[in-house]
Amino acid sequence: MIIGDKSLNEAKTSGFLLQGCLQQLENRVREYWSLGQNMVLCWRPTHRGIELLMAPHCFLAKFSAALDSTEVASRLEALNGLFIKQLISGRRQMTERNFNGAVMRLGLEPVSIDLLQPIIGNQAIEQAIEDLLQRYSISYVEKRAVLLFDIASFSLFSPFEQASQLNSLSYSINSAHNKLLSIGIEVNFTRTTTGDGFYIWNRDTGSNASFNLYLLMLLVVVENAIAQQKSVGNMVPFIRCGFHIGSHYEFYQAEGLNPSMFSYIVGDVTIELARMLDVVEPGQVVMGDFITLMPTSMREGAYSIEVDTPRFVQRVSRQLEHLTPLIVSGDTVEKMSCYLSDESGLCGGDATRTFTVKDKHGLTRKAYSLRLNVHRSEQKVIIIGRR
Repeated sequence: MIIGDKSLNEAKTSGFLLQGCLQQLENRVREYWSLGQNMVLCWRPTHRGIELLMAPHCFLAKFSAALDSTEVASRLEALNGLFIKQLISGRRQMTERNFNGAVMRLGLEPVSIDLLQPIIGNQAIEQAIEDLLQRYSISYVEKRAVLLFDIASFSLFSPFEQASQLNSLSYSINSAHNKLLSIGIEVNFTRTTTGDGFYIWNRDTGSNASFNLYLLMLLVVVENAIAQQKSVGNMVPFIRCGFHIGSHYEFYQAEGLNPSMFSYIVGDVTIELARMLDVVEPGQVVMGDFITLMPTSMREGAYSIEVDTPRFVQRVSRQLEHLTPLIVSGDTVEKMSCYLSDESGLCGGDATRTFTVKDKHGLTRKAYSLRLNVHRSEQKVIIIGRR
């Protein structure tokens, strides 16, 4: 008992020190963050605390602009722009050598912050600091799957109906997530509202992340379709949905004197999704034109291969038997199948065709139309997507 009590006291003391270090650090970082004027590029632990490398957003703008410039004078700035993009693409903690290299290359003055206790070698505190500093920075992700759910004719409904429809869509998302958890599939998702819908992405970026997010999308649209058949009035939304994989930036907006607890994303993948959904009909599900890694099966430890959009959908369709049977809004779903449709509405095989999306700026992009067949026991098949 004495040993147990001693260990418990040590754990409590360690926890108090961790919280104290994080609170002390956040108070100091918040000062340098200056209401969102500056951002954290990288950091390193020291024997007295940590060193930060921070930069104002205006400092980064010239490097970003140089990435798209063809002028010879902009080449060095473009290289630094790529260097900064690498800095904000992964873990911000760096070795002393790499940190000092970034300081010299960018010509910035590092910030030293003393902490209550040394943190070098303490992985728990280092990870906690890494997570904390993400909120005071901008992150770049080269490839990530993102969903966009959009409620059709949203502005035509009354405020109460709008609130009900957003709540109904949120419930469908949460219910789909719960169903995946029940069969051992974890989707570490987050969302941000668009006003009349949601962007949703998986915080994880491994080879299973895109696959799992796609399964979440399928269950959400099934939940929504069955609920809509049983609804009265305008309480359940009629949605259009898009799935795409691409790059984006992730950031935390200032809320009062602090960064928000929830992140927002913007980039090529969100722009592509918005443009695709601008031209599709309510009830349609569209896929972007992408290449990604995908596990060969749902088994733990399965290896991954590179696939394009049609092969991605084909491989997911083969795994859908693992999701059924399941209860959705009181109905028993016995089987589901998904396909990419051709221009006539037929599905699968070599007949699969892309369609062209042309936005208001005259830019074009390829997309695919998805169809999902939902077989219920003793009830008509529900067809979601293009017919």
